[in-house]
Amino acid sequence: MQIRPAIPEDVAAILAIHNEVVRNTTAIYEDEPSTLIERQSWFQTRTAQGYPVIVAVEAGEVLGYATFGEWRARVGYRFTVEHSVHVRDDQRGKGVGGQLLSALLPLARAMGKHVMIGAVDADNTGSIRFHERLGFKVTGRCEQVGYKFGRWLDVVWVQITLDTQ
Repeated sequence: MQIRPAIPEDVAAILAIHNEVVRNTTAIYEDEPSTLIERQSWFQTRTAQGYPVIVAVEAGEVLGYATFGEWRARVGYRFTVEHSVHVRDDQRGKGVGGQLLSALLPLARAMGKHVMIGAVDADNTGSIRFHERLGFKVTGRCEQVGYKFGRWLDVVWVQITLDTQ
């Protein structure tokens, strides 16, 4: 498996992964799948802002993607980023996500970022444990801030301090 920067030709595969997650999980608090045009715009905006989008590829197929971007718009938060890691449904549990997130950390450090955070659905204990194995700490919980599949959802915040690693 190779981890590399995503290219525009990867966006369709990223879209397929994103939409499967939207349709079938609470990892993304969206109700409607994205269009290719929306994902292309997201990719262009993210990369134009200087933020990475990386993919895990094997045998020419995108297995997963990861990125980070601005957490909050105010200048005081400029050293904090929020990440996303999503893996194709048939590749979950095989270490793809760990390799992607591990590859993001030095990219954030190289950009001078201090903290990387993630918002995880509280019921996704596997994702919480995944983050903890990579050095993230659970730092908070917001109750009933999301709504999907006819129920209220809690978010658990995880974070890692980048410049002490």
